[in-house]
Amino acid sequence: MRDQITGRLQGLQRAFASFTAAQKTIAVIGSLALVLGAVMVFRWASAPSYAPLFTNMAPADASAVVDKLNASGTPYELADSGTTVMVPQNAVYDARIKLSGEGLPSQSAEGYGLLDKQSLSTSQFQEQTTFKRATEGELEKTIDALDPVNASVVHVAIPEQQLFSTDKQPTTASVLVQTQPGATLSSEQVQAIVHLVSSSVTGLDPNNVTVTDSAGHVLNTAGDTAESFASTRTEQVNAYEDRVDSSVTSMLDQIVGPGNSAVKVSADLNFDKTLTKTTRYFDNSKVRPLSEASSSEKYSGNGTTGVTGGVVGPDGQLDPTATGTTPAAGSGYAKKEATRDNAIDTQVEQREAAPGARKSLNVGIVVDTQSLKGSTPTQIQSLVASSLGVPPRFVTVETMPFDRTQQKAAAAALAAEQAAAAKAQTMSYAKTGGTVLVVLMVLLLAWLRGRKRRKAREQATTYVVEQLRKKNEPVTALPPNPPAAELEAGDPAQLRDAAREEIAAMVERQPEDVAQLLRGWLVEAGR
Repeated sequence: MRDQITGRLQGLQRAFASFTAAQKTIAVIGSLALVLGAVMVFRWASAPSYAPLFTNMAPADASAVVDKLNASGTPYELADSGTTVMVPQNAVYDARIKLSGEGLPSQSAEGYGLLDKQSLSTSQFQEQTTFKRATEGELEKTIDALDPVNASVVHVAIPEQQLFSTDKQPTTASVLVQTQPGATLSSEQVQAIVHLVSSSVTGLDPNNVTVTDSAGHVLNTAGDTAESFASTRTEQVNAYEDRVDSSVTSMLDQIVGPGNSAVKVSADLNFDKTLTKTTRYFDNSKVRPLSEASSSEKYSGNGTTGVTGGVVGPDGQLDPTATGTTPAAGSGYAKKEATRDNAIDTQVEQREAAPGARKSLNVGIVVDTQSLKGSTPTQIQSLVASSLGVPPRFVTVETMPFDRTQQKAAAAALAAEQAAAAKAQTMSYAKTGGTVLVVLMVLLLAWLRGRKRRKAREQATTYVVEQLRKKNEPVTALPPNPPAAELEAGDPAQLRDAAREEIAAMVERQPEDVAQLLRGWLVEAGR
Protein backbone atom coordinates (compact mmCIF):
# COMPACT_ATOMS: atom_id res chain seq x y z
CA MET A 1 0.00 0.00 0.00
CA ARG A 2 2.85 2.31 0.89
CA ASP A 3 4.66 1.52 -2.34
CA GLN A 4 1.50 2.23 -4.35
CA ILE A 5 1.04 5.62 -2.70
CA THR A 6 4.72 6.43 -3.22
CA GLY A 7 4.51 5.39 -6.85
CA ARG A 8 1.44 7.53 -7.47
CA LEU A 9 3.04 10.54 -5.81
CA GLN A 10 6.17 10.08 -7.91
CA GLY A 11 4.00 9.77 -11.01
CA LEU A 12 2.22 13.00 -10.16
CA GLN A 13 5.54 14.67 -9.51
CA ARG A 14 6.93 13.51 -12.84
CA ALA A 15 3.73 14.62 -14.62
CA PHE A 16 3.91 18.05 -12.98
CA ALA A 17 7.60 18.37 -13.85
CA SER A 18 6.79 17.67 -17.49
CA PHE A 19 4.34 20.61 -17.65
CA THR A 20 5.30 23.90 -19.20
CA ALA A 21 5.35 27.12 -17.18
CA ALA A 22 1.82 28.03 -18.32
CA GLN A 23 0.52 24.57 -17.49
CA LYS A 24 2.12 24.67 -14.07
CA THR A 25 0.57 28.10 -13.38
CA ILE A 26 -2.88 26.93 -14.45
CA ALA A 27 -2.53 23.74 -12.41
CA VAL A 28 -1.47 25.65 -9.28
CA ILE A 29 -4.26 28.23 -9.63
CA GLY A 30 -6.87 25.53 -10.28
CA SER A 31 -5.72 23.52 -7.28
CA LEU A 32 -5.82 26.57 -5.00
CA ALA A 33 -9.31 27.44 -6.30
CA LEU A 34 -10.54 23.94 -5.60
CA VAL A 35 -9.07 23.96 -2.10
CA LEU A 36 -10.53 27.41 -1.35
CA GLY A 37 -13.95 26.37 -2.66
CA ALA A 38 -13.88 23.21 -0.59
CA VAL A 39 -12.96 25.21 2.54
CA MET A 40 -15.75 27.73 1.93
CA VAL A 41 -18.32 25.00 1.34
CA PHE A 42 -17.20 23.21 4.50
CA ARG A 43 -17.42 26.40 6.56
CA TRP A 44 -20.85 27.19 5.11
CA ALA A 45 -22.12 23.69 5.81
CA SER A 46 -20.67 23.59 9.32
CA ALA A 47 -21.71 27.14 10.30
CA PRO A 48 -24.70 27.14 12.72
CA SER A 49 -27.97 28.90 11.91
CA TYR A 50 -28.43 31.92 14.18
CA ALA A 51 -31.77 33.15 15.57
CA PRO A 52 -32.64 36.24 17.70
CA LEU A 53 -32.28 35.72 21.44
CA PHE A 54 -33.45 39.21 22.51
CA THR A 55 -34.35 42.24 20.39
CA ASN A 56 -34.62 46.00 21.04
CA MET A 57 -32.52 45.77 24.18
CA ALA A 58 -31.04 48.65 26.12
CA PRO A 59 -27.22 48.99 25.94
CA ALA A 60 -26.85 47.91 29.58
CA ASP A 61 -28.94 44.78 28.98
CA ALA A 62 -27.03 43.93 25.78
CA SER A 63 -23.69 44.22 27.62
CA ALA A 64 -24.89 42.01 30.49
CA VAL A 65 -26.26 39.37 28.10
CA VAL A 66 -23.02 39.30 26.11
CA ASP A 67 -20.99 38.84 29.31
CA LYS A 68 -23.15 35.90 30.36
CA LEU A 69 -22.87 34.29 26.91
CA ASN A 70 -19.08 34.67 26.96
CA ALA A 71 -18.93 33.12 30.42
CA SER A 72 -21.00 30.12 29.30
CA GLY A 73 -19.09 29.72 26.01
CA THR A 74 -22.19 30.22 23.83
CA PRO A 75 -21.37 31.75 20.41
CA TYR A 76 -23.32 34.89 19.53
CA GLU A 77 -23.66 37.65 16.96
CA LEU A 78 -24.85 41.26 17.34
CA ALA A 79 -27.33 42.87 14.95
CA ASP A 80 -29.40 46.07 14.65
CA SER A 81 -26.61 48.30 15.99
CA GLY A 82 -26.09 46.10 19.03
CA THR A 83 -29.73 46.02 20.18
CA THR A 84 -30.31 42.42 19.00
CA VAL A 85 -28.31 39.38 20.15
CA MET A 86 -28.26 36.31 17.89
CA VAL A 87 -27.32 32.81 19.08
CA PRO A 88 -27.37 29.37 17.38
CA GLN A 89 -30.93 28.28 16.76
CA ASN A 90 -30.60 25.12 18.81
CA ALA A 91 -29.47 27.14 21.85
CA VAL A 92 -32.10 29.92 21.80
CA TYR A 93 -34.56 28.52 24.34
CA ASP A 94 -31.90 27.19 26.68
CA ALA A 95 -30.02 30.51 26.76
CA ARG A 96 -33.25 32.49 27.11
CA ILE A 97 -34.39 30.46 30.12
CA LYS A 98 -31.00 30.74 31.83
CA LEU A 99 -30.75 34.51 31.29
CA SER A 100 -34.35 35.08 32.37
CA GLY A 101 -33.60 33.19 35.57
CA GLU A 102 -30.80 35.68 36.22
CA GLY A 103 -33.10 38.67 35.64
CA LEU A 104 -31.93 39.58 32.14
CA PRO A 105 -32.89 41.73 30.36
CA SER A 106 -33.70 44.04 33.26
CA GLN A 107 -33.98 47.46 31.60
CA SER A 108 -37.24 46.76 29.78
CA ALA A 109 -40.51 48.20 31.03
CA GLU A 110 -42.03 45.89 33.63
CA GLY A 111 -45.52 47.38 33.68
CA TYR A 112 -47.97 46.17 36.26
CA GLY A 113 -45.53 43.44 37.27
CA LEU A 114 -44.01 46.02 39.66
CA LEU A 115 -47.15 45.81 41.80
CA ASP A 116 -46.39 42.16 42.59
CA LYS A 117 -43.24 43.15 44.51
CA GLN A 118 -44.96 45.25 47.17
CA SER A 119 -44.87 44.26 50.83
CA LEU A 120 -46.78 45.18 53.97
CA SER A 121 -44.15 47.77 54.89
CA THR A 122 -44.64 49.74 51.67
CA SER A 123 -45.40 53.39 52.35
CA GLN A 124 -48.15 55.34 50.64
CA PHE A 125 -45.66 57.44 48.69
CA GLN A 126 -43.82 54.34 47.49
CA GLU A 127 -47.09 52.72 46.53
CA GLN A 128 -48.15 55.75 44.47
CA THR A 129 -44.74 55.94 42.81
CA THR A 130 -44.80 52.24 41.95
CA PHE A 131 -48.26 52.55 40.47
CA LYS A 132 -47.12 55.50 38.34
CA ARG A 133 -44.10 53.53 37.11
CA ALA A 134 -46.29 50.55 36.30
CA THR A 135 -48.65 52.78 34.30
CA GLU A 136 -45.73 54.28 32.40
CA GLY A 137 -44.35 50.81 31.64
CA GLU A 138 -47.67 49.58 30.28
CA LEU A 139 -47.99 52.67 28.10
CA GLU A 140 -44.48 52.12 26.74
CA LYS A 141 -45.34 48.53 25.81
CA THR A 142 -48.52 49.67 24.08
CA ILE A 143 -46.80 52.43 22.10
CA ASP A 144 -43.96 50.09 21.10
CA ALA A 145 -46.57 47.86 19.45
CA LEU A 146 -47.09 50.49 16.72
CA ASP A 147 -45.39 49.57 13.44
CA PRO A 148 -43.15 52.68 12.98
CA VAL A 149 -42.10 52.79 16.67
CA ASN A 150 -38.87 51.12 17.75
CA ALA A 151 -38.82 52.25 21.40
CA SER A 152 -40.59 54.79 23.59
CA VAL A 153 -40.34 56.41 27.00
CA VAL A 154 -43.40 57.74 28.85
CA HIS A 155 -43.40 60.08 31.87
CA VAL A 156 -46.63 60.88 33.70
CA ALA A 157 -46.83 63.72 36.24
CA ILE A 158 -49.73 63.16 38.64
CA PRO A 159 -50.08 66.03 41.16
CA GLU A 160 -50.80 65.28 44.78
CA GLN A 161 -54.47 65.43 45.68
CA GLN A 162 -55.20 68.04 48.35
CA LEU A 163 -58.43 68.43 50.27
CA PHE A 164 -60.26 71.75 50.34
CA SER A 165 -58.08 73.13 47.58
CA THR A 166 -59.60 75.24 44.82
CA ASP A 167 -56.46 75.42 42.66
CA LYS A 168 -55.79 71.91 41.35
CA GLN A 169 -52.81 71.19 39.14
CA PRO A 170 -53.66 69.17 36.01
CA THR A 171 -52.14 65.80 35.21
CA THR A 172 -49.58 65.97 32.39
CA ALA A 173 -47.62 63.44 30.33
CA SER A 174 -44.66 63.45 27.96
CA VAL A 175 -43.80 60.79 25.38
CA LEU A 176 -40.42 60.25 23.69
CA VAL A 177 -40.66 58.09 20.56
CA GLN A 178 -37.83 56.45 18.60
CA THR A 179 -38.98 55.32 15.17
CA GLN A 180 -37.64 52.57 12.97
CA PRO A 181 -34.81 53.55 10.55
CA GLY A 182 -36.35 55.44 7.64
CA ALA A 183 -39.84 55.59 9.21
CA THR A 184 -41.73 58.68 10.36
CA LEU A 185 -44.91 59.24 12.33
CA SER A 186 -47.82 60.86 10.54
CA SER A 187 -50.08 63.38 12.25
CA GLU A 188 -52.78 60.73 12.63
CA GLN A 189 -50.36 58.40 14.40
CA VAL A 190 -49.19 61.21 16.70
CA GLN A 191 -52.79 62.00 17.62
CA ALA A 192 -53.38 58.29 18.19
CA ILE A 193 -50.50 58.23 20.70
CA VAL A 194 -51.88 61.37 22.40
CA HIS A 195 -55.37 59.95 22.82
CA LEU A 196 -53.99 56.54 23.81
CA VAL A 197 -52.02 58.08 26.67
CA SER A 198 -54.78 60.45 27.76
CA SER A 199 -57.36 57.66 27.80
CA SER A 200 -55.12 55.45 29.96
CA VAL A 201 -54.51 57.93 32.78
CA THR A 202 -57.34 59.19 34.96
CA GLY A 203 -57.82 62.94 34.73
CA LEU A 204 -55.37 63.43 31.85
CA ASP A 205 -56.59 65.78 29.15
CA PRO A 206 -55.31 65.28 25.57
CA ASN A 207 -54.24 68.93 25.58
CA ASN A 208 -51.71 68.13 28.33
CA VAL A 209 -49.77 65.47 26.41
CA THR A 210 -46.46 66.27 24.67
CA VAL A 211 -44.92 63.97 22.04
CA THR A 212 -41.28 64.29 20.90
CA ASP A 213 -39.16 62.10 18.64
CA SER A 214 -35.61 60.93 19.32
CA ALA A 215 -34.18 63.64 17.03
CA GLY A 216 -35.57 66.37 19.30
CA HIS A 217 -38.47 67.39 17.07
CA VAL A 218 -41.68 68.28 18.89
CA LEU A 219 -44.52 66.35 17.25
CA ASN A 220 -47.30 67.50 19.57
CA THR A 221 -47.17 70.12 22.30
CA ALA A 222 -49.57 70.60 25.17
CA GLY A 223 -52.59 72.63 24.10
CA ASP A 224 -52.07 72.49 20.31
CA THR A 225 -55.31 70.63 19.55
CA ALA A 226 -56.45 73.41 17.25
CA GLU A 227 -53.18 73.38 15.34
CA SER A 228 -53.32 69.61 15.04
CA PHE A 229 -56.86 69.79 13.75
CA ALA A 230 -55.83 72.43 11.23
CA SER A 231 -52.93 70.26 10.08
CA THR A 232 -55.20 67.24 9.76
CA ARG A 233 -57.77 69.28 7.84
CA THR A 234 -55.09 70.51 5.43
CA GLU A 235 -53.92 66.95 4.84
CA GLN A 236 -57.46 65.80 4.14
CA VAL A 237 -58.00 68.63 1.65
CA ASN A 238 -54.70 67.86 -0.11
CA ALA A 239 -55.54 64.16 -0.24
CA TYR A 240 -58.95 64.90 -1.76
CA GLU A 241 -57.44 67.24 -4.34
CA ASP A 242 -54.82 64.64 -5.25
CA ARG A 243 -57.50 62.00 -5.78
CA VAL A 244 -59.50 64.28 -8.06
CA ASP A 245 -56.35 65.37 -9.91
CA SER A 246 -55.31 61.76 -10.49
CA SER A 247 -58.78 60.78 -11.70
CA VAL A 248 -59.05 63.67 -14.18
CA THR A 249 -55.47 63.21 -15.43
CA SER A 250 -56.05 59.49 -16.01
CA MET A 251 -59.15 60.26 -18.06
CA LEU A 252 -57.41 62.97 -20.11
CA ASP A 253 -54.48 60.68 -20.85
CA GLN A 254 -56.90 58.40 -22.71
CA ILE A 255 -58.11 61.34 -24.81
CA VAL A 256 -55.10 63.56 -25.55
CA GLY A 257 -52.28 61.20 -24.55
CA PRO A 258 -49.96 61.11 -21.54
CA GLY A 259 -48.12 64.34 -20.79
CA ASN A 260 -50.39 66.48 -23.00
CA SER A 261 -52.53 67.95 -20.22
CA ALA A 262 -52.10 69.73 -16.90
CA VAL A 263 -54.75 69.65 -14.17
CA LYS A 264 -55.09 71.85 -11.09
CA VAL A 265 -57.80 71.16 -8.52
CA SER A 266 -58.96 73.53 -5.77
CA ALA A 267 -61.42 72.09 -3.26
CA ASP A 268 -63.20 73.53 -0.25
CA LEU A 269 -64.42 71.00 2.30
CA ASN A 270 -66.87 71.67 5.11
CA PHE A 271 -65.45 70.54 8.44
CA ASP A 272 -68.29 71.97 10.54
CA LYS A 273 -70.16 69.44 12.63
CA THR A 274 -73.88 70.26 12.46
CA LEU A 275 -76.83 68.79 14.34
CA THR A 276 -80.36 69.26 12.87
CA LYS A 277 -83.52 68.49 14.84
CA THR A 278 -86.90 68.53 13.03
CA THR A 279 -90.40 68.09 14.62
CA ARG A 280 -93.49 67.50 12.43
CA TYR A 281 -97.17 67.51 13.56
CA PHE A 282 -100.00 65.69 11.75
CA ASP A 283 -103.80 66.25 12.08
CA ASN A 284 -105.55 63.15 13.32
CA SER A 285 -109.14 64.24 14.13
CA LYS A 286 -110.69 60.88 13.24
CA VAL A 287 -109.04 59.22 16.20
CA ARG A 288 -110.93 59.08 19.51
CA PRO A 289 -109.93 62.02 21.74
CA LEU A 290 -107.61 61.42 24.62
CA SER A 291 -109.89 63.29 27.10
CA GLU A 292 -113.31 65.00 26.90
CA ALA A 293 -115.30 67.18 29.40
CA SER A 294 -118.67 68.99 29.10
CA SER A 295 -120.73 71.23 31.45
CA SER A 296 -124.28 72.74 31.25
CA GLU A 297 -125.89 75.59 33.24
CA LYS A 298 -129.58 76.76 33.02
CA TYR A 299 -131.41 79.60 34.87
CA SER A 300 -135.11 80.78 34.68
CA GLY A 301 -136.82 84.03 36.05
CA ASN A 302 -139.41 84.30 39.05
CA GLY A 303 -142.26 85.91 37.02
CA THR A 304 -141.70 89.52 38.21
CA THR A 305 -141.73 92.40 35.90
CA GLY A 306 -139.07 94.99 35.65
CA VAL A 307 -135.82 95.54 34.04
CA THR A 308 -133.44 92.59 34.13
CA GLY A 309 -130.73 94.15 32.15
CA GLY A 310 -129.46 97.41 30.73
CA VAL A 311 -126.75 99.99 31.00
CA VAL A 312 -125.94 101.71 34.24
CA GLY A 313 -126.81 105.42 34.02
CA PRO A 314 -125.14 108.41 35.61
CA ASP A 315 -127.11 107.98 38.82
CA GLY A 316 -126.19 104.38 39.18
CA GLN A 317 -129.58 103.09 38.04
CA LEU A 318 -130.20 100.86 35.04
CA ASP A 319 -131.59 102.53 31.99
CA PRO A 320 -134.14 100.16 30.45
CA THR A 321 -134.24 102.06 27.22
CA ALA A 322 -130.54 101.72 26.64
CA THR A 323 -129.10 99.07 24.37
CA GLY A 324 -128.52 95.73 25.98
CA THR A 325 -131.53 95.77 28.33
CA THR A 326 -134.11 93.05 28.35
CA PRO A 327 -137.43 93.05 30.18
CA ALA A 328 -137.42 91.03 33.37
CA ALA A 329 -140.64 89.30 32.53
CA GLY A 330 -140.07 85.86 30.90
CA SER A 331 -136.28 86.02 31.34
CA GLY A 332 -134.04 82.86 31.46
CA TYR A 333 -130.35 81.76 31.36
CA ALA A 334 -128.62 78.73 29.77
CA LYS A 335 -124.89 77.83 29.48
CA LYS A 336 -123.09 74.85 27.88
CA GLU A 337 -119.33 74.09 27.75
CA ALA A 338 -117.39 71.20 26.08
CA THR A 339 -113.64 70.44 26.21
CA ARG A 340 -112.00 67.79 24.00
CA ASP A 341 -108.30 66.89 23.80
CA ASN A 342 -107.56 65.23 20.46
CA ALA A 343 -104.39 63.12 19.84
CA ILE A 344 -101.87 64.79 17.51
CA ASP A 345 -99.24 62.69 15.65
CA THR A 346 -95.70 64.03 16.17
CA GLN A 347 -92.49 63.04 14.30
CA VAL A 348 -89.10 64.09 15.68
CA GLU A 349 -86.05 63.67 13.40
CA GLN A 350 -82.46 64.37 14.48
CA ARG A 351 -79.61 64.32 11.97
CA GLU A 352 -75.90 64.86 12.58
CA ALA A 353 -73.83 65.83 9.54
CA ALA A 354 -70.28 64.43 9.55
CA PRO A 355 -67.49 66.90 8.70
CA GLY A 356 -65.65 66.64 5.42
CA ALA A 357 -68.46 67.25 2.93
CA ARG A 358 -67.54 69.06 -0.26
CA LYS A 359 -68.63 72.68 -0.36
CA SER A 360 -67.10 73.71 -3.68
CA LEU A 361 -64.78 72.32 -6.32
CA ASN A 362 -62.93 74.17 -9.08
CA VAL A 363 -60.89 72.45 -11.76
CA GLY A 364 -58.50 74.13 -14.17
CA ILE A 365 -57.27 72.17 -17.22
CA VAL A 366 -54.68 73.11 -19.83
CA VAL A 367 -54.43 70.93 -22.97
CA ASP A 368 -51.70 70.96 -25.59
CA THR A 369 -53.05 72.40 -28.82
CA GLN A 370 -51.38 69.76 -30.99
CA SER A 371 -52.90 66.86 -29.03
CA LEU A 372 -56.63 67.60 -29.30
CA LYS A 373 -57.10 65.12 -32.19
CA GLY A 374 -60.54 66.40 -33.10
CA SER A 375 -61.73 67.02 -29.53
CA THR A 376 -62.93 70.45 -28.46
CA PRO A 377 -62.46 72.22 -25.12
CA THR A 378 -66.23 72.25 -24.67
CA GLN A 379 -66.43 68.48 -24.97
CA ILE A 380 -63.61 68.04 -22.46
CA GLN A 381 -65.28 70.51 -20.08
CA SER A 382 -68.60 68.70 -20.25
CA LEU A 383 -66.98 65.29 -19.80
CA VAL A 384 -64.93 66.34 -16.75
CA ALA A 385 -67.88 68.17 -15.16
CA SER A 386 -70.13 65.13 -15.57
CA SER A 387 -67.52 62.78 -14.11
CA LEU A 388 -67.02 64.99 -11.04
CA GLY A 389 -70.71 65.81 -10.56
CA VAL A 390 -70.27 69.60 -10.70
CA PRO A 391 -71.78 72.21 -13.03
CA PRO A 392 -69.67 72.93 -16.14
CA ARG A 393 -69.00 76.51 -14.94
CA PHE A 394 -66.71 75.10 -12.24
CA VAL A 395 -64.46 73.47 -14.88
CA THR A 396 -62.20 75.63 -17.02
CA VAL A 397 -60.46 74.19 -20.12
CA GLU A 398 -57.86 76.13 -22.09
CA THR A 399 -55.67 75.07 -25.03
CA MET A 400 -52.15 76.32 -25.70
CA PRO A 401 -48.90 74.88 -27.08
CA PHE A 402 -46.69 73.13 -24.52
CA ASP A 403 -42.98 73.79 -24.15
CA ARG A 404 -41.29 70.47 -24.90
CA THR A 405 -37.69 71.66 -24.52
CA GLN A 406 -37.13 70.17 -21.10
CA GLN A 407 -38.96 66.99 -22.03
CA LYS A 408 -36.84 66.54 -25.16
CA ALA A 409 -33.66 67.16 -23.20
CA ALA A 410 -34.71 64.62 -20.60
CA ALA A 411 -35.59 62.09 -23.32
CA ALA A 412 -32.22 62.65 -25.01
CA ALA A 413 -30.37 62.25 -21.72
CA LEU A 414 -32.32 59.07 -20.99
CA ALA A 415 -31.58 57.68 -24.45
CA ALA A 416 -27.89 58.52 -24.07
CA GLU A 417 -27.80 56.85 -20.66
CA GLN A 418 -29.52 53.75 -22.00
CA ALA A 419 -27.10 53.62 -24.95
CA ALA A 420 -24.11 53.99 -22.63
CA ALA A 421 -25.48 51.26 -20.37
CA ALA A 422 -26.05 48.97 -23.37
CA LYS A 423 -22.55 49.68 -24.67
CA ALA A 424 -21.03 49.04 -21.25
CA GLN A 425 -22.95 45.78 -21.00
CA THR A 426 -21.82 44.76 -24.49
CA MET A 427 -18.21 45.55 -23.59
CA SER A 428 -18.57 43.57 -20.40
CA TYR A 429 -19.91 40.60 -22.35
CA ALA A 430 -17.09 40.98 -24.91
CA LYS A 431 -14.44 41.11 -22.20
CA THR A 432 -15.90 38.10 -20.46
CA GLY A 433 -16.18 36.19 -23.73
CA GLY A 434 -12.64 37.16 -24.76
CA THR A 435 -11.24 36.10 -21.41
CA VAL A 436 -13.05 32.78 -21.58
CA LEU A 437 -11.86 32.28 -25.18
CA VAL A 438 -8.24 33.05 -24.28
CA VAL A 439 -8.38 30.67 -21.32
CA LEU A 440 -9.87 27.95 -23.52
CA MET A 441 -7.21 28.53 -26.19
CA VAL A 442 -4.44 28.38 -23.58
CA LEU A 443 -5.85 25.19 -22.16
CA LEU A 444 -6.21 23.72 -25.65
CA LEU A 445 -2.65 24.64 -26.62
CA ALA A 446 -1.33 23.28 -23.32
CA TRP A 447 -3.24 20.06 -23.83
CA LEU A 448 -2.01 19.68 -27.43
CA ARG A 449 1.56 20.48 -26.44
CA GLY A 450 1.45 18.09 -23.52
CA ARG A 451 0.00 15.42 -25.76
CA LYS A 452 2.75 16.01 -28.31
CA ARG A 453 5.42 15.90 -25.60
CA ARG A 454 4.01 12.67 -24.17
CA LYS A 455 3.96 11.07 -27.63
CA ALA A 456 7.49 12.22 -28.36
CA ARG A 457 8.64 11.00 -24.94
CA GLU A 458 7.15 7.57 -25.54
CA GLN A 459 8.73 7.35 -28.96
CA ALA A 460 12.10 8.48 -27.61
CA THR A 461 11.98 5.98 -24.79
CA THR A 462 11.14 3.12 -27.13
CA TYR A 463 13.80 4.18 -29.59
CA VAL A 464 16.49 4.47 -26.89
CA VAL A 465 15.66 1.05 -25.53
CA GLU A 466 15.80 -0.53 -29.01
CA GLN A 467 19.08 1.17 -29.77
CA LEU A 468 20.58 -0.05 -26.51
CA ARG A 469 19.35 -3.54 -27.18
CA LYS A 470 20.84 -3.52 -30.69
CA LYS A 471 24.22 -2.24 -29.52
CA ASN A 472 24.21 -4.58 -26.48
CA GLU A 473 25.08 -1.66 -24.28
CA PRO A 474 25.29 -2.87 -20.65
CA VAL A 475 22.45 -1.76 -18.45
CA THR A 476 24.86 -1.07 -15.61
CA ALA A 477 25.98 2.05 -17.44
CA LEU A 478 22.61 3.58 -16.68
CA PRO A 479 22.07 5.58 -13.51
CA PRO A 480 21.33 3.30 -10.56
CA ASN A 481 17.70 2.54 -9.85
CA PRO A 482 16.74 0.96 -6.54
CA PRO A 483 14.21 -1.47 -8.01
CA ALA A 484 16.74 -2.56 -10.68
CA ALA A 485 19.54 -3.06 -8.09
CA GLU A 486 17.45 -5.65 -6.31
CA LEU A 487 16.96 -7.74 -9.47
CA GLU A 488 18.99 -10.85 -10.22
CA ALA A 489 21.74 -10.35 -12.82
CA GLY A 490 20.79 -13.44 -14.80
CA ASP A 491 17.15 -12.33 -15.71
CA PRO A 492 17.29 -10.35 -18.99
CA ALA A 493 13.53 -9.57 -19.08
CA GLN A 494 13.60 -7.93 -15.67
CA LEU A 495 16.76 -6.04 -16.56
CA ARG A 496 15.13 -4.80 -19.75
CA ASP A 497 12.01 -3.59 -17.90
CA ALA A 498 14.15 -1.87 -15.31
CA ALA A 499 16.15 -0.21 -18.04
CA ARG A 500 12.95 0.96 -19.74
CA GLU A 501 11.67 2.55 -16.51
CA GLU A 502 15.03 4.17 -15.81
CA ILE A 503 15.25 5.55 -19.34
CA ALA A 504 11.67 6.90 -19.07
CA ALA A 505 12.59 8.64 -15.83
CA MET A 506 15.71 10.07 -17.46
CA VAL A 507 13.66 11.34 -20.40
CA GLU A 508 11.27 13.09 -18.00
CA ARG A 509 14.14 14.60 -15.98
CA GLN A 510 16.35 15.60 -18.95
CA PRO A 511 14.20 15.82 -22.04
CA GLU A 512 16.59 18.18 -23.86
CA ASP A 513 19.61 15.95 -23.37
CA VAL A 514 17.74 12.91 -24.54
CA ALA A 515 16.44 14.80 -27.58
CA GLN A 516 19.97 15.90 -28.46
CA LEU A 517 21.17 12.31 -28.12
CA LEU A 518 18.39 11.10 -30.40
CA ARG A 519 19.18 13.74 -32.98
CA GLY A 520 22.81 12.60 -32.96
CA TRP A 521 21.81 8.96 -33.41
CA LEU A 522 19.45 9.88 -36.24
CA VAL A 523 22.23 11.76 -38.00
CA GLU A 524 24.54 8.78 -37.64
CA ALA A 525 21.83 6.44 -38.88
CA GLY A 526 21.29 8.64 -41.94
CA ARG A 527 24.92 8.34 -42.90
